[in-house]
Amino acid sequence: MTSPAKFRKDKEIVAEYETQVKEIRAQLVEQFKCLDQQCELRVQLLQDLQDFFRKKAEVEMDYSRNLEKLSERFLTKTRSTKDHQLKKEQSVLSPVNCWNLLLSQVKRESRDHATLSDLYLNNIIPRFAQVSEDSGRLFKKSKEVGVQLQEDLMKVLNELYAVMKTYHMYNTDSINSENKLKDAEKQEEKQMGRSGRQDDRQTPRSPDTLASIKTEEKHVRRSSVKKIEKMKEKRQAKYTENKLKAIKARNEYLLALEATNSCVFKYYIHDLSDIIDCCDLGYHASLHRALRTYLSAEMNVEASKHSGLEGLEGAAESLEPNGDKQRLMETYNNVFCPPMRFDFQSHMGDTMGLVCAQQPLEGELLQRCQQLQSRLSTLKIENEEVKKTMEATLSTIQDMVTVEDYEVSECFHHSNSMESVKSTMSQSFLSKPSLAKRRANQQETEHSCPAVALSFCLLFCYN
Repeated sequence: MTSPAKFRKDKEIVAEYETQVKEIRAQLVEQFKCLDQQCELRVQLLQDLQDFFRKKAEVEMDYSRNLEKLSERFLTKTRSTKDHQLKKEQSVLSPVNCWNLLLSQVKRESRDHATLSDLYLNNIIPRFAQVSEDSGRLFKKSKEVGVQLQEDLMKVLNELYAVMKTYHMYNTDSINSENKLKDAEKQEEKQMGRSGRQDDRQTPRSPDTLASIKTEEKHVRRSSVKKIEKMKEKRQAKYTENKLKAIKARNEYLLALEATNSCVFKYYIHDLSDIIDCCDLGYHASLHRALRTYLSAEMNVEASKHSGLEGLEGAAESLEPNGDKQRLMETYNNVFCPPMRFDFQSHMGDTMGLVCAQQPLEGELLQRCQQLQSRLSTLKIENEEVKKTMEATLSTIQDMVTVEDYEVSECFHHSNSMESVKSTMSQSFLSKPSLAKRRANQQETEHSCPAVALSFCLLFCYN
């Protein structure tokens, strides 16, 4: 039987394991809380950007209208004067020429700011709206994958817990059966010693009486010895059986321990990074494109604003998903850092920390090793196929989200007609057929991807 001290040791081991698993489970919950918070902040940021550009479009349109009224007021006044012909002749003079150029510049600025307002309403704001929509969809998909990965991880931890308890139980049975076997051996030794002492203490009797007594005592001793031998054989068989079960359970525990540590390492080092990458996929590139569109518009409207826009350009150029991810993980280091490795918890003096391949387990382990190698080979082939598909899909995504369509200088190639300016805009990036084609290409690419690749690489093709 196990001592109370040993029993308390078992309880301490189980409690330590449960504490470690509880900490991991708390980490898993906090991870998605953190990602949920990041998603909410991202949505709020995109909403603020849309509101900002909506208000700015109103300001630009009001400014454009005021400039138009100003220029028309003085142009009309000039054309209605009685000495219009005289002023027309005097237009060669530098003061009058400057005046005419000033009025033309005001009218040009009016067209430029009307173009800005149009760009904000029909180009930049839809970009941010599309980024918000696609980011939410991608986060939802990524979270579903992350939840499944967490469930798989907890399943592995629960399996390790069950295997560990089985190992401790079988090892306890082995020790108990060993103690019982030793008790049987001691009883046998006592019985043999008792029989020898009884023979030495026999008092002299008549030959017939002595023979009768000896025969009866021999029969009793033989029966007792047989019972003890039979009990010893049963306990020997039970000990052998329990010892074999304990060794097999320990092997299973060690294998499960290594597999669990590998799963935990994979989740914290690779899976978490991939989930964050999936949440950010296309977001930075699309935000970069939207901001570059704004920069291009502002720089073409007023070159003097270039120095003030350099800071924003630097911020737009510094948008980088890997850097954001690194900062996120450093900020919440206590959430994303890997936990301590699970160590082999030996039971009651068991110092063997390696898988045993002694008979009769060698054949079983070799067969299992071959099965695992075969399974690993199959998984490697499947993973290579998925990897190729994902790489091809990612290449398509990168081509879509890195297209340099933010240059709007063509919108500021002025002519004498306002209609020609609007025509230029409608024929370029504001063209609805062009937007529809992009969205159609996005949907077609999404539906052509395998389900596994789509879980990690939801496509982005923003306006």
